[in-house]
Amino acid sequence: MEAPNFWYFIANPYFCYTMKIEQLRATMAAKKYAFFEGGEYNLNIIGIRNSSTGSKVTNAFDDKLVVAYQVAGAWVIKEYPITTDNGGGTARLVCNQYRGSHAIGLHQGKYEALRQVEPVTVYRDFTKDGIYQTDKTETGVFGINIHKAGVDSTRVDDWSHGCQVFKRVADFNEFMLLAKKAATFHGNRFTYTLIESKDLVNLLD
Repeated sequence: MEAPNFWYFIANPYFCYTMKIEQLRATMAAKKYAFFEGGEYNLNIIGIRNSSTGSKVTNAFDDKLVVAYQVAGAWVIKEYPITTDNGGGTARLVCNQYRGSHAIGLHQGKYEALRQVEPVTVYRDFTKDGIYQTDKTETGVFGINIHKAGVDSTRVDDWSHGCQVFKRVADFNEFMLLAKKAATFHGNRFTYTLIESKDLVNLLD
């Protein structure tokens, strides 16, 4: 059977395909974003938005979060299904690298997550027609946190009003253990990078 090409992976984010460190490094370099390679547990937290959905509100966990870091000189890459979009057309985070944007803290006063502590930029579905208006943006601290949905959620609905949300609780718990470990080495500030899947550098050909 012929192996699927690069664009198959772009259109099908849940295809059994593991991100490679070379591709992440090259993609971040192409975007002129920082890629952290110094020290143990220096987390690169990268959201990858499914480009095939365009500007539509899909209400699905059809994106991916990649966490890349080093332990004892060896690279570790974790991948988790998430949503980078809201469930009903409120705020949608603009793709960019947000340096030091998040810190461990309480999400809605309930449980530990990565809380937004520095400004980010969003656009919204002002007309409530299921299409985001990408020509209008707002920048500020809006509570765009990185948190969890249910045990294994299938619809975003009210789990996100612009937050970056894990589909599965078990994945989120693993991620938070990594964040807490990283904080012991590098302090309680985390950079969040959001890119489109179409921006991944093609190293598969």
